[in-house]
Parts: sequence; structure tokens; C-alpha cells
Amino acid sequence: MTDILRLLLIILLLTTSLCAYFLVVSALFPKRVEKTQRAINQFAARSFGVGFVNFLFFGVIAIVLFSIAENASGFLKGVLTIPALVTTGLLALLITFGLSSVVNELGARLFPEQSTWKRTLWGTVILSFACALPFVGWFLLLPYVSLVGIGAVIVGFFQRNE
Repeated sequence: MTDILRLLLIILLLTTSLCAYFLVVSALFPKRVEKTQRAINQFAARSFGVGFVNFLFFGVIAIVLFSIAENASGFLKGVLTIPALVTTGLLALLITFGLSSVVNELGARLFPEQSTWKRTLWGTVILSFACALPFVGWFLLLPYVSLVGIGAVIVGFFQRNE
């Protein structure tokens, strides 16, 4: 019983911190999040495809660099680890903007009458609890939403300003 309560507390704390994180990202980079959100609306399937291909490409590069660096020694280890960390950081940045936009879009679709920060808050709460669902949330919903978000960020870079 205590394991269930501990897990519930962890999920609640992580959801609270994710709410704050996505609110900060949306406040600091409103144009990028807005552009990514438009890409999610207009090109959801294309965003998934672009996100999938780019995640595989950059993920494989990072894994290969980390594995080569693990077997290397000295200066070569540092030379190989730095690009691997930069590639991993790029993926984390893409996921950040992508999930922030997905959360904003989810909140806008479910709660159109609320203010922007409340839509972001409720979108984060709903997506966090949905992704916490065992197996379906872990292995289907979270990867799908993350890949759509990554792809939407990349598609948003190449979209013309309207």
C-alpha cells in the first residue's frame, strides 16, 4: 500500500513541476511555441513522420558516439562525449518545445474558455496522467506525443510566417 502512495506522490510532484516548466517555456518563447502549435494543428501526420525520422537519426548518432566514447580513453573520450551530449541536448530541446506546444494545444481544445495559463496547466495535468497509464500511456501515448512534438518543432522552422 505504501508503494502505491509513494508512486502517487511522485506522479503528483512531477506533474506540478512539469506544469511550471511548460508555463515558463510558453512564457519565455511564445512565438516558437505558437509556431510549433500551428504545425501540430496543420500537419499532425507529417510532424509525426518528421519527428520519428529525426529522433531515430539523432538518437542513433548519440548512442554511437556515447558507446565509442565509453571504450576510448583520455582526450579522445572527451572529444567524442561532447558531440554526443550536444546531440542529446538538441533532442531534449526539441522535446521541450514540442511537448509544451502539445500541452497548449490539448488545453486549448479541451478548455477553450479558460485563460492561456490555465489551459497550459490543465493540458499538462491531463497529458501527465494519461502518459502515466501503464503500458498504453508509457509505450504508445508518450512516444507518439513526443515524436509529434519533435516533428512539429522542425516543421515549424521551415514554415513561412503568416
